[in-house]
Amino acid sequence: MKPENVTGPISEHAEGPIWWAGWGGLRWVDGHRGDLLTLRDDGIDRRHLDDEYAAFVRPRANGGFAAFGARTLYLSDTQDGPARAVREFALGDARFNDGCTTPDGRMLAGSMAGPAAGAAGRLLRIDAALSDSTVLSDVTVSNGVAFSPDGRTAYYVDSATGRIDRFDVADGELVGRRPFAAIPDGGGVPDGLTVAADGSVWVALWGGSAVHGYDTEGRLRERVPLPVEQVSACTFGSDDLGTLFITTSAQDMGADHGTDAGSVYAIRLGVTGMPVTPFAG
Repeated sequence: MKPENVTGPISEHAEGPIWWAGWGGLRWVDGHRGDLLTLRDDGIDRRHLDDEYAAFVRPRANGGFAAFGARTLYLSDTQDGPARAVREFALGDARFNDGCTTPDGRMLAGSMAGPAAGAAGRLLRIDAALSDSTVLSDVTVSNGVAFSPDGRTAYYVDSATGRIDRFDVADGELVGRRPFAAIPDGGGVPDGLTVAADGSVWVALWGGSAVHGYDTEGRLRERVPLPVEQVSACTFGSDDLGTLFITTSAQDMGADHGTDAGSVYAIRLGVTGMPVTPFAG
């Protein structure tokens, strides 16, 4: 089975997909345009975040959503906005890029360095009161981060390493970092990821025209090819969480690229995802 193009190339840089029934289904960002997009039964809704960049979005436990811009956290009390800026972060020569909620409802927000800034990114943990602490420093491009079904393991991508790493979760802390799966040379760069209910790990390959699925031991179990090169992230959704939605990007390709880059694709693989944990803030 081949992935189905469910949107067409409507985004410049589609990223950070997440499924939440409360806002009608699938939501993702169009990063450089600063937009949040939602795929609903009656079409696609696009709403602008008042920022130079939209990094990722998550639902809130008390309703609404939390969205990260380049260096600012925005909160909305309703599923479709408006969103207000509530906290700006001093990231230096970096901006937010990707993140997730932890099993206890805190936020992990990763940043990526500017073109000449080296490993200036960090992975921050943000609690319900919006205070933060540094989980990881010296990060180049903080991308996918997600937890195992039992919450005892975290998976993480710093794209510059070319691999997915695994952490143990001890009293809410990430410890014992070690390699989980490496992408072969020429296979692309690991980007956004998601974890399924059976513990398998699914990662988008930027420049690799594919999503890879790994079993809990880090063995490649499936390769999902895409017809475009820049595959940015993936998440499970639909009513049964049995559809893998995959975002792609036309970043740096120019307005006349003439491809389907920037589309969202969907495929059913016989694998089921896990419900997203809302942010407690």
